[in-house]
Amino acid sequence: MTGAKRKKKSVLWSKMHSPHCEDIKQWCRRRLPILEWAPHYNLKENLLPDTVSGIMLAVQQVTQGLAFAILSSVHPVFGLYGSLFPAVIYAIFGMGRHVATGTFALTSLISANAVERLVPQSSQNLTTQNNSSLLGLSDFEVQRIGVAAAVSFLGGVIQVAMFVLQLGSATFLLTEPVISAMTTGAATHVVTSQVKYLLGIKIPYISGPLGFFYIYAYVFENIKSVQLEALLLSLLSIVVLVLVKELNEQFKRKIKVVLPVDLVLIVAASFACYCTNMENTYGLEVVGHIPKGIPPPRVPPMNILSAVVTEAFGVALVGYVASLALAQGSAKKFKYAVDDNQEFLAHGLSNVIPSFFFCIPSAAAMGRTAGLYSTGAKTQCVLASIIVVGLKGMLIQFRDLKKYWNVDKIDWGIWVSTYIFTICFAANVGLLFGVVCTIAILIGRFPRAKTLSIKNMKDMEFKVKTETDDETMHQVKIFSINNPLVFLNVKKFHTDLKNIIQRENTTNHPLDDISKCEQNTLLNSHSNGSYNEDASQHCLTEKRSLILDCSGLTFFDYSGVSMLVEVYLDCKDMNMDVSLANCTDSLIKAMKYYGNLDSERPIFFESVSAAISNIYSNKSLNKLSDHSEV
Repeated sequence: MTGAKRKKKSVLWSKMHSPHCEDIKQWCRRRLPILEWAPHYNLKENLLPDTVSGIMLAVQQVTQGLAFAILSSVHPVFGLYGSLFPAVIYAIFGMGRHVATGTFALTSLISANAVERLVPQSSQNLTTQNNSSLLGLSDFEVQRIGVAAAVSFLGGVIQVAMFVLQLGSATFLLTEPVISAMTTGAATHVVTSQVKYLLGIKIPYISGPLGFFYIYAYVFENIKSVQLEALLLSLLSIVVLVLVKELNEQFKRKIKVVLPVDLVLIVAASFACYCTNMENTYGLEVVGHIPKGIPPPRVPPMNILSAVVTEAFGVALVGYVASLALAQGSAKKFKYAVDDNQEFLAHGLSNVIPSFFFCIPSAAAMGRTAGLYSTGAKTQCVLASIIVVGLKGMLIQFRDLKKYWNVDKIDWGIWVSTYIFTICFAANVGLLFGVVCTIAILIGRFPRAKTLSIKNMKDMEFKVKTETDDETMHQVKIFSINNPLVFLNVKKFHTDLKNIIQRENTTNHPLDDISKCEQNTLLNSHSNGSYNEDASQHCLTEKRSLILDCSGLTFFDYSGVSMLVEVYLDCKDMNMDVSLANCTDSLIKAMKYYGNLDSERPIFFESVSAAISNIYSNKSLNKLSDHSEV
């Protein structure tokens, strides 16, 4: 009797705790993405190419780590530490499979504001004679990295707090024009900060509102102080970097190993510096010796956290926004999902934990894999050139202005105004302005939006049988967009489209019943049919068409046009024809300008009935095409 009771208790215990254990496992996989992809990693296929790519990126990061440390106003060796530790942390917690984390120009520039304010260059004379136990560096350098580490620590804490508050769900407010304008403006600030090295002019540290203009005013006032040697070396370095990088990009499919021009240029400049004694002969500033080894961890100075709150918020917001844009871009390209809120946790920990190892603030950027490197003297104008050329991708975003002007002039205005605010004040101020401006414009436009009543679905049903080897059904799905399509609801549009059809496929119920439950959603179905990405293979035997009734789409922005084109391309990949009915002239113009649309068949129709008639008229042509293929 006792044994039976024990057995019964054991069964009850397992039933009570098995779901709980499964929930814990799911939570761990969700919060530690490495547990999701690492067990499925194909060593045979991926190890060799990943190793070669990692080595090349590590070589590139050595030079950028040195450059971004100087940009952050700390000793260059700390840029190498900032290239190693954040990359490891993000690999464990991050979801961007093609994005690594490390030193980043925008966060380095923000960190430099706190460093120069709390440990100004004028205080160096008081501390240079005393060397600390940290890698033999002076107390002045140790104090400076302490400030940068404090910014990194507090910025990471803010990002983790945003993760706890689930603020990742609010990232839809960060539209593409706002992010593009902010990063372009911040890149302009970074280039401006390197002018003193490019021209060989000693410029006092200038920051604050309109500091961008004060710097160039100072340069023009002291134009006679430009060192010709520094200018020529900077121009030569920029030309070589741009030329070789363009050649690498042009012939990347033909050559297996890309030339690490950054490292080659650093080695060449170091050799020239050593042979010609540039520091004494020409008066050029050099970096100096890079110490070896990794110092033991140390807690960032907590007593200055209150003094770096502004910079910490800038690092948290600007770093996250720039990183999320890269992660979402790679996820969209390689067809996987990124959790916006999880990225807050990943980047927060990538700032908090490395701050104990004397790391400057980090964020995601291309080629962020790192290692330590010990070398001799290097000219700072060459490192400045590497920074400027490295920002080319951000600076050429000026080309987006034409795109925004042709798609939505309001987005164009938001881009320009956000950029102006960024260069006049700071990146975080420009970002905040862009978000507020976007919300204000949206509030002003939404009240004018029209809503559509649900049409009689039976009148809209349309099915024809096509005579092929095995009889298949030519199905036409008709959906009506009942609201404006803007950045606020493009994700819901895509989600509603998938959910309605997936539910219909699962239950095999007509969409008439489903649409009754979806009357308050963005998207309503008006016909039978199935559009299911997950079931695309099952649907390969069906010839299908999708009609989007855009009569309720009273206005749109760039994100809305982008989503419509994305839906069109996804359907095209699944052998589904897409037609758009009742489109405004501005929508047709915007979608055609966006590109990638099929020019061989009509896409836009003045009414749903016209689109259906076109499908019916092409039935015989499709049948002949199918027979010819057989």
